[in-house]
Amino acid sequence: MIETLVTQKVSIVLHPIMSDIVTKQRIQKAAHDLVMQYGIRSVSMDDIASNLGMSKKTIYLYYKDKDELIDSVVEEVIHSNQCQCNNDRDNADNAVHEIFQVMEMMTEMFKTMNPSILFDMQKYHPVAYQRFQKHRNDYLYNVCRQNLERGIEEGLYRPEINIEIMARYRVETMLTSFNPEFQRNVKLGLIEIEKEIIIHYLFGLVSSKGYKLALKYMEKKLSIK
Repeated sequence: MIETLVTQKVSIVLHPIMSDIVTKQRIQKAAHDLVMQYGIRSVSMDDIASNLGMSKKTIYLYYKDKDELIDSVVEEVIHSNQCQCNNDRDNADNAVHEIFQVMEMMTEMFKTMNPSILFDMQKYHPVAYQRFQKHRNDYLYNVCRQNLERGIEEGLYRPEINIEIMARYRVETMLTSFNPEFQRNVKLGLIEIEKEIIIHYLFGLVSSKGYKLALKYMEKKLSIK
C-alpha cells in the first residue's frame, strides 16, 4: 500500500517535468528544421510557433528569446556531430576510409542546410557562433589531427606532413563552403564545394599506398551511384 502511494506521488511529480522536457524538445526540433531550410535570419519566433501550432507566449516559457533558442539548436547539432564523428572514427577501417565516411556524413547534413546559416549566426547570434567556433577549433581540430596521426602510422599519409599545419588548414577550409562571396563566384552548392575541398585535401596527404586506396574508395563510391 505504502509503495503504491509512493509510486503515485513520484508519477504525479514527474509527469509535468517530462511534459516540459518533451515540449522544449519539440520547440528545439521545429527551430532546427526551419533554420536549416530557410536560414536563421529568415525564421522568426512567430514562424516557429505557427509550425508547432502553439502560441509564441508558450515558446517564451521555455526559451527567453531567439538567441537562447538558436544557441540550444547549435548545442544539439554539435552534440550530434560529435557522436557521428566518433562513430565514423571507431568504425573506419583506416584513416582514408574515415575521410570518406566524413564526406558521406557532410553530404547528408548539407542536403538540408541553408548556406546562409553560419553567416547569419556570426552576425546575429554571437553566443551560438562562439559555441560553434569552440567546437571547430577544439573538437574538430583534434579529429583532424588524430586522423593525420593515424594515416601516417598506417603508412597511408606521407610521413613528412606537418600535422599541426594540415589540421589547422582543414579546420579553416571547413568554412569555405559557407562564405557568401565564394558561393557567388563558384556558383556551386555546399555539397559540391565541400566534396571538392575534401578530395583535394586527401590527395595532398596520401602516400603511394594511400593514393591507391583512395582511388579504390572513390571507384566504389561511384559504382554505388
